[in-house]
Amino acid sequence: MRGADQPSNRLVCLGTCPPTHFSTMPSFARLFYTLWTSPNTVLGAGLGLIVLLSGGRVQVRRGVLEFCGPAIRWGLGRFASAITFGHTILGVDQEALDRCRDHEHVHVRQYERWGPLFLPAYVLFWIVLRVRGRDGYRENPFERQAFEETE
Repeated sequence: MRGADQPSNRLVCLGTCPPTHFSTMPSFARLFYTLWTSPNTVLGAGLGLIVLLSGGRVQVRRGVLEFCGPAIRWGLGRFASAITFGHTILGVDQEALDRCRDHEHVHVRQYERWGPLFLPAYVLFWIVLRVRGRDGYRENPFERQAFEETE
């Protein structure tokens, strides 16, 4: 719960985020969010293809592609359990996907709001925080919102 002295993360979402479940959206909204997030989703799906070619697995949950497998553990496992690109989530294994799904779906909604601007905005926040000697991950407004909504 956010206290009165803690800043709001509304700048991340700029108001109400899109619905939690992509599959429950009206078809026009699904089309819009699919196109708006497509550059990032294509990036995630391309990485997911590498995962599949290395023996990984894919599934669809809540309208989002989820990949897991050894290539993700090798590339991401030292830093995180899962990462989101548009409507694609990459997890080190099935357990990580299950554990991180709600958190990562907050990022899916952020991608739906920010579209192709999400990654540059996320990285910019990370750089500014690091330059100021702060934690670029935990204090990043996108992550703070995801942790607040899933704790």
